[in-house]
Amino acid sequence: MRHSFIIFTFLLASAAPITGQESSAVQADYLSAVARFFSLPSSEVSILSEWEISTDEIPVVLFVARRSGVSPEALVALRQSGRNWSELVARYGVGSSALHVPVPEDADVGALERVYDGYRSTPVARWGNVRLSHDEVVDIVNVRLISQSLGLPAARVIGETGAGLSHVDLYARLRG
Repeated sequence: MRHSFIIFTFLLASAAPITGQESSAVQADYLSAVARFFSLPSSEVSILSEWEISTDEIPVVLFVARRSGVSPEALVALRQSGRNWSELVARYGVGSSALHVPVPEDADVGALERVYDGYRSTPVARWGNVRLSHDEVVDIVNVRLISQSLGLPAARVIGETGAGLSHVDLYARLRG
């Protein structure tokens, strides 16, 4: 009986790394897509993944850095000090118009309904006045990344956003 218990324990323990490896493989695939999207070496994006920031936020770091001229390192430090993306995009002039991802007027925009209602009810010249929450900034940047990386309509990606999946997992699911 003790022998069976030891074998069972060994099998459980050996299964854990396999699950972790799959998760690591999904994350590595997503980070490769991020690197391609921003035309960066994978090693540069991998370094960002080692910092204390969620993987879903790495594209936001790179998007805001590119649009604002602020280094990714400074943005990560500001996030680690408690600043949220809503504050940071406002502080560095990356307005809602730069973040906007076009979708058909009748598209189901799910978790981003408040944002797209704001875009639809505001003249384009004033889209900079549409305020985005931290999560909305993360969602919109990831919608752009996933849509363009996988060649999918943004409306399809937006419809899946906020369904309880991380953007890493959403990328993997939509990639198939």
